Amino acid sequence: MSADFTGAKIALIHGRELVTYLRDDLPTIPFPGQWDLPGGGREGDETPEDCVIRETREEFGLVIPHRRLHWKRRYPNATNVAETAYFFAARITSRDVAAIRFGPEGQRWQMMKHAEFIGHANAVTRLQERLADYLESGCR
Repeated sequence: MSADFTGAKIALIHGRELVTYLRDDLPTIPFPGQWDLPGGGREGDETPEDCVIRETREEFGLVIPHRRLHWKRRYPNATNVAETAYFFAARITSRDVAAIRFGPEGQRWQMMKHAEFIGHANAVTRLQERLADYLESGCR
C-alpha cells in the first residue's frame, strides 16, 4: 500500500552515470544549492510510480514508461523522517539523455558518475545513501 507517501525520487541510470541537477540556491527551499536527483512531491492521489514519472517529465522533459522502473524502495522522507517517500531506478538510453529539456527548477543539470554523486560534498545526503543502496542491491 502506498497511500501514505509524500513524494518520490529516481536515479535515471545511463551506464556508470546518472542524471543530476543543481538545486536553486534559495533559502526558502529544502537543500538549497545542492546536487539532487529528479523527483518531488506527490500530487493528489498519485501512486509513487505516477508521481516520479510526472516529476521526471516536468523537470527534464522525459517520459519514462512504468515498465522501465526496475527498482523501488520505500524510505523515510528526506525532510521529515516521520513521513515516507519512494526511491526508484530506471535505465535510460543515449537517446533519452539527448532528449532532456531541463525545466524551470534548478540551476543546471549534468550527467554525473555514480561514485562522484555518492561522494560529492554538496549532494543531498539521503539520496547519496539511497543510490548506494540501489547499487549495492545488484539490480543494476
